[in-house]
Amino acid sequence: MDVIFSGIQPSGSLTLGNYLGALKNFIPFQETAECYYCIVNQHAITVPQDPKLLHSRTRDLAALYIAAGMDPKKSTIFVQSEVPEHALLGWMMICSAYVGEMERMTQYKSKAQKQEKKGGFIPLGLLTYPPLMAADILLYQTNLVPVGADQRQHMEITRDLAERFNHKYGEVFTIPEMWEPKGGARVMSLQEPTSKMSKSDENEWATIHMLDEADTIVKKIKRAVTDSLGHVHYDKEKQPGIANLMSIHSAISKKSYEEIEKMYEGQGYGTFKKDVADLVVGEMQPILDRYKELKGSPELDAILDEGREKAHKKANATYVKAIEAMGLYRK
Repeated sequence: MDVIFSGIQPSGSLTLGNYLGALKNFIPFQETAECYYCIVNQHAITVPQDPKLLHSRTRDLAALYIAAGMDPKKSTIFVQSEVPEHALLGWMMICSAYVGEMERMTQYKSKAQKQEKKGGFIPLGLLTYPPLMAADILLYQTNLVPVGADQRQHMEITRDLAERFNHKYGEVFTIPEMWEPKGGARVMSLQEPTSKMSKSDENEWATIHMLDEADTIVKKIKRAVTDSLGHVHYDKEKQPGIANLMSIHSAISKKSYEEIEKMYEGQGYGTFKKDVADLVVGEMQPILDRYKELKGSPELDAILDEGREKAHKKANATYVKAIEAMGLYRK
């Protein structure tokens, strides 16, 4: 049986892009695999966070996991900071990594530049993020990790660290493979459709958040940037706005771009946008309703308590093997 691990940072309100590009793809695995789905809150603190907001967002994200279809009877759902083996093995992975390979990480260079532009210091956690991510994955003897293409470099480092450790200390870790969804939706900004939809976009009309109410979703899609060509056609170069809306339509309706083009042949953008909005609302409303039931409820805490115990049991077994292999034991 495959073992799956994946996680999302509670660093902002999840977007439609996070849902269609990642979260929705996690769900089918729980029918056939041993799944560990984590709220990776220790990764969030690689940049400064407001403690109260981080606490609130951690609970919000856990509730969204379950509302989106993660079944605690089929998957282990837990918070990273509640399983200490993540940080403990993370330190061992840091000690197995090299400064040069960390400094070459694209995301490190990008985030470090942003911190410098803000006039601030570069947190060391930005540099050591990849070894902690490696520990997250390796603790569960994961063999498949469902992540987007932007995480490819992190997955390569994870494999390198696992192979390096195994070669030096013995076979402790499973070497994981990256799993990318075929034809998965890459949702772009509704206002700048050549850029990825972002949690932190300052333009309120650019991003659909998973917790947006139905009328807000409709307004945002109505205001989405299109073009003057007037026909629904998938062309990312000439019609990036329409291509983005078609990608959203396809991800929810499961229709091909060719089928969508035929559906709206001879029709204006108004009808097309209305239908896209209806699809998004129809997909997101049940999630929002379930989220509201869970947020702040004893049920959510019971699920996360159970998830913590299950994750700890599995993670500790791997951690013990790793410290014994490395000589970090007394008796």
